Amino acid sequence: MSRFARAENTRISLATSCRLLLAIAGAASLAACAQSPVGRQKADLAGTSRQATVERPHRVAALHPRPISRVRVPDGDAKQTASHGVASFYSDTETASGERFDKNELTAAHPSLPFGTKLRVTDVSSGRFVTVRINDRGPYVRGRVVDISPSAAEALGMVDKGVTNVRLDVVQ
Repeated sequence: MSRFARAENTRISLATSCRLLLAIAGAASLAACAQSPVGRQKADLAGTSRQATVERPHRVAALHPRPISRVRVPDGDAKQTASHGVASFYSDTETASGERFDKNELTAAHPSLPFGTKLRVTDVSSGRFVTVRINDRGPYVRGRVVDISPSAAEALGMVDKGVTNVRLDVVQ
């Protein structure tokens, strides 16, 4: 092998070694970026469904309505939960409990009461009330304590207003 051929082979192997070293450094830096908290947050955001983003862009876990206070009922051992706040009505396709949303049923969304809880929702200005069953989670709008189905909103007479001040009492 001539001296010229050996020099050419050395130059080629040096160029190949440099490319390999750059590729390894690039892969290592990409791996470091993928493990950063920012990279994980972006990956978490990418996993959210388009439907949830379109239907409920206001749902944020950090927003909580007023806490419910426990009040003793005078006629026995049962406890009653009472709360005051703003109610709104909503429609959805599927509830957090897994059942299909039916706008004709007297149902509601509440952030913490167990599914199946019966809740009396009373409009404080008119005195009208309706008993609903909790089957969803929400509302996720600051200051609201319950979202009720359109049929329950109609029973309260709040369809035209959209929101109303209510008192919540756990019935069962």
